[in-house]
Amino acid sequence: MAFAPVRVIVVGGGTAGWMTAAALAGLTGSACSVDLIESEEIGIIGVGEATLPHLRAFLERLGIDERAFMHATDATYKLGIEFRDFGRVGDRYIHPFGTFGQPLNDVAFHHYYARLAHAGGVPPIGAFSAGVTAAEACRFEQPGNDPNDPTTSFGYAYQFDATRFAPFLRAWSEARGVTRTPGRIVSVERGLGERIGAVRLADGTRIEGDLFVDCSGFRSLLLGGELEEAWEDWSHWLPCDRAVAMPCESPPGPIEPFTRAVAMPAGWRWRIPLRHRIGNGYVYSSSHLDDGDATEALLAALEGAPLAEPRFLRFRAGRRRRSWVGNVVAVGLASGFLEPLESTSIYLVQAAITALIEHFPNRRIAAVDRDGFNATIDAEYDRIRDFLILHYHATTRDDTAFWRHVRTMAVPPSLDDKISLWRQTAQVAKYTQGLFLEPSWVAVLLGQGVLPHGWDQRADLPNAGGLTRAFGGLSQAIAARVAAMPLHDADLLRA
Repeated sequence: MAFAPVRVIVVGGGTAGWMTAAALAGLTGSACSVDLIESEEIGIIGVGEATLPHLRAFLERLGIDERAFMHATDATYKLGIEFRDFGRVGDRYIHPFGTFGQPLNDVAFHHYYARLAHAGGVPPIGAFSAGVTAAEACRFEQPGNDPNDPTTSFGYAYQFDATRFAPFLRAWSEARGVTRTPGRIVSVERGLGERIGAVRLADGTRIEGDLFVDCSGFRSLLLGGELEEAWEDWSHWLPCDRAVAMPCESPPGPIEPFTRAVAMPAGWRWRIPLRHRIGNGYVYSSSHLDDGDATEALLAALEGAPLAEPRFLRFRAGRRRRSWVGNVVAVGLASGFLEPLESTSIYLVQAAITALIEHFPNRRIAAVDRDGFNATIDAEYDRIRDFLILHYHATTRDDTAFWRHVRTMAVPPSLDDKISLWRQTAQVAKYTQGLFLEPSWVAVLLGQGVLPHGWDQRADLPNAGGLTRAFGGLSQAIAARVAAMPLHDADLLRA
């Protein structure tokens, strides 16, 4: 039985709106028509964007050329995130996109590392990651094809100008049949129950749809505003609720292929190196710092002349109880917000788009599609929430009221269980749905000084001297391979 195309109305442009429109136009065939409503009066929230490797898969799936994307958005490569001063003041580590070492006898590398670390003399675990080693050397090349080769096996993402990404996707989408309607929504017509029938613009235009995708940002115009879907507040675990952002001129020297997060007295500061500038921002708790002092701290940290006035953002950590209600699906900030400590904003947009396509309805939306979508999105937010809290809670800092609070606060039971499991056995709780798998947890836990008391007993079997020599040989092989890579700047010249 053939169904008429679903009339999809995307409310809002920006990154979330145009990623949604592009995916629906490029991946659903004739299953839907797409009309995007975008107001020129509402600017793009993006202040410079750091991403995860999943965006590469998104672009590849749509057939978008990587070099064309990078040129259009002034993108650089990203091998991971460097964290400074999180565990203790003076500490630093990189959370890479990729694994550490390689398993031995079906036992993960970090169990052997934990054994040697207790004996002392082993270098930081980043020495056994090609991604970390390349990032620290400011080198880059496309990763190898052999996932079992630890000298070439790593992932990468992008750092790009967020204000250029949406226009790039708009041109791509409109060429594939997406209709853009400029205007501001002033009223919403309700259908039966929790359904939306149509929206009306300021100029009187009335637009009907079967499925409305709310990409209206923090306003959550349809899901939060019209349908009044409840908000689940997580600010007691993630108290940062403000950010001040300001780009600056790039300093002399190489462009780093990584994003930096520096712990500050009342939160943390980001640094995102693009080709033409550096993106900077201070994410902080307004209960511990006022806007003026945050701005002064950010200005003092700039490495070049400011290129714009300070821009302030206000937010709350949390999510809507349901992200798909009736015939309204929220994507991006309209669904929830988690601070960009691990560059998850675009990933959450992409996860919602993927789940929507997997549960894409006909004109009669089934409850099973909504329920499946909501369960997927809930898992994504919950897992990322726990991982972000870990960065704050796994610290020994007590130098400011903010750090004393996050160090001693009660955390979600799901995170408490993960930390306890790690401390006792060096195991990372496994799950199949959600972001941040074993290597990510290992990177942050070890990077912030949480060394497990025990490990897999099989890691005790190799001779200690032989294991130490094998570790040394591995780190040397990775260092030699990275030394042969071109500099990051040189590779960018080809993009």
